[in-house]
Amino acid sequence: MKKFTDSLSRLVRSLAVAATLISLCSPPASADRIRDLASVQGVRDNALLGYGLVVGLDGSGDQTTQTPFTTQTLTNMLSQLGITVPAGTNMQLKNVAAVMVTAKLPPFSRSGQAIDVVVSSMGNAKSLRGGTLLMTPLKGVDNQVYALAQGNVLVGGAGASSGGSSVTVNQLSGGRITGGATVERELPTTFGTDGVINLQLHEDDFNMAQAVSDAINRRGIGMASALDGRNVQVRVPRGGSSQVRILAEIQNIDVVIGPMDAKVIINSRTGSVVMNRDVTLDTCAVAQGNLSVVVNQSSNVSQPNTPLAGGQTVVTPSTDISVRQNGGSLQRVQSSASLNNVVRTLNALGATPIDLMSILQAMKTAGCLRADLEII
Repeated sequence: MKKFTDSLSRLVRSLAVAATLISLCSPPASADRIRDLASVQGVRDNALLGYGLVVGLDGSGDQTTQTPFTTQTLTNMLSQLGITVPAGTNMQLKNVAAVMVTAKLPPFSRSGQAIDVVVSSMGNAKSLRGGTLLMTPLKGVDNQVYALAQGNVLVGGAGASSGGSSVTVNQLSGGRITGGATVERELPTTFGTDGVINLQLHEDDFNMAQAVSDAINRRGIGMASALDGRNVQVRVPRGGSSQVRILAEIQNIDVVIGPMDAKVIINSRTGSVVMNRDVTLDTCAVAQGNLSVVVNQSSNVSQPNTPLAGGQTVVTPSTDISVRQNGGSLQRVQSSASLNNVVRTLNALGATPIDLMSILQAMKTAGCLRADLEII
């Protein structure tokens, strides 16, 4: 009996050690809230667009000879105010600029609510600093007016010019009006009437969709089901107020996210390389060499020995071209199972970010880079 007890205790200790090793070797799981993983279908911003005039500029407006639409717009606006401009009048305007006004209409907006607008010059105005945007209707994609914008434009840039020289800090041809538009028309919404809440994941992942559905069902808030890798449908009792309360509870549920897809992102314009923690490498050999072509051009001046010789001074160009190739040794890349080892291995190659992009592409083709390679 004692031997059996000792064997059982040793087995329990062995299992405990094995469980500890498995927990140390397995990647840590992270818990995120559903509000950080998904958005509610139909709850989004809507783009608004308008065309208007900015007045009160200090001589930095549009040049009317090159932007005739500014003069035409001003003439139409004055006619609506009861002022008739004689035909053929050449108005030399310096303090007016034609602008495009953009804004985002938030979901569930009500009449009278203030929203921010962005004002951008569309002509050749030098600066919008100190200008005032006149009343501008903002329309949606259905050509209906949803807001009216007006107010003083705040420009974050600064500039000065004198004697043909100029200096500019930030952008002067665009500005912002905080709370510069008032909502005049409300968008119709069906939220809280059909008893169904559709959650749209930010990333297409079947494991994440199923994990979100299981987490909601465990809380017993509603009947959740994963429709595909991006959409999760939740059936809840009908009624607007109850759906708001249920959605608030759903968004605060923590979901344990397992390992994600290994991915390497390469920005070919900036030379940036970003990889997540699930990227691994297999053993391979890499040889990377740099080929550079250097062209040097200089000018030689040839002139006569004596002033009375009748010759002329001649400038002749001299060009030297050299080709250099550095590196090229074959190095072995060890198999790496963690991000730290991958970084250490790639740094050991001594490659620049530009060279690293070519190396990663070749590794992906050779099958030793265990990750999806995405070039943006």
